[in-house]
Amino acid sequence: MSEQAHAFFAQLWQDYIRRTPSADKVHQVLGQGHVIINDHVAFRTFNIAPVNLEALSKLFEGMGYFANGDYHFEQKKLRAKHFEHADPTLPKVFVSELLVEAFSLSLQSCVREMVATIDPEAVKHPSFLYSGTHWNVSFEQYQALLAESEYAAWMSAFGYCANHFTVSVNELPGYTTLESVNARLKEAGFTLNTSGGEIKGSPEVFLEQSSTMADEIEVEFNDRAARIPSCFYEFAKRYEISEGRLYTGFVAASADKIFESTNAR
Repeated sequence: MSEQAHAFFAQLWQDYIRRTPSADKVHQVLGQGHVIINDHVAFRTFNIAPVNLEALSKLFEGMGYFANGDYHFEQKKLRAKHFEHADPTLPKVFVSELLVEAFSLSLQSCVREMVATIDPEAVKHPSFLYSGTHWNVSFEQYQALLAESEYAAWMSAFGYCANHFTVSVNELPGYTTLESVNARLKEAGFTLNTSGGEIKGSPEVFLEQSSTMADEIEVEFNDRAARIPSCFYEFAKRYEISEGRLYTGFVAASADKIFESTNAR
């Protein structure tokens, strides 16, 4: 199962860098020839079968992952789980889902139409997680979704793919603080997400996080092309909760602000 998971993340990375050209530059700037270890990878979905959180959970559990945390985001109307693997070289996984029924009837209708185009059989294979969109939406529909939920609009444009990868600062040679990572990224010309401050969290909650703002790429909608925010890169520094044991969970208040990395500038 560990081999299958490693192969999955290798494929996922190739898909991610097509939507996130800056990811290679992040590796050059921070890695300088060293291997970059990822702390976690995040995915988005809707709370509608056959693509709800429970369905996607089964894909990760089939690769040897186990659920180890539940999170709720009242303002953004989301719930999420995180997953860990017995193989410490594999990244943690964070999967969130939009609580569709909490939105307007027009958003619900649009999302249900999108989900209805998905073959339930496709959702049984891990490759579904980098299968992109299974629908055609117009730029007008994208903008209507954006007016209510950035998350729903992003899903309409990109579908199933890694929303972000996350560099483990603990495993990053030459850096001991998240501040020094952020300073190097800004020197290299990256724009950081400043919602809630450049650094979200603190040593007191055992996790500090920061992120770039998403790249902008051209997306072909069914009526026109438009440049919109795609995916981003996050950076996480974890602290010990007991001697020799790092905190492995997430902090909802910080994650809430990280979601805003895909907001239009």
